Amino acid sequence: MVNHQTADLDRVFSALVDPTRRAILARLEVEDSLSIGALAEPFAIKLPAVMKHLDVLGHAGLITRSKHGRTVDVRLAPQPLREAVDWLARYERFWSPALDRLVAYAEAEEARAAEETGE
Repeated sequence: MVNHQTADLDRVFSALVDPTRRAILARLEVEDSLSIGALAEPFAIKLPAVMKHLDVLGHAGLITRSKHGRTVDVRLAPQPLREAVDWLARYERFWSPALDRLVAYAEAEEARAAEETGE
């Protein structure tokens, strides 16, 4: 049985898979709040497609929407991202040493190549 936190993480990671959704979140990181029209503006997709992306982000808890008159403003909701980062941090101990070894190897190869070429 999947617990509630796992289901929440599944929705967050699923939402982050799509580059358009990541671009929307990146814009909302810079801007405090944007209307749906302003969010849709730079994308080469139609408004209904943007709305579907916003639905996915909303379902994952990554955005909030508030209506002011006829305008719907969208804001970033960072808490689910924090929870995803916390989850990933628990596993960092597994990949950190491997990445450190990869960096050391790349630096050694670069130094060896520089010696061979006399640079």
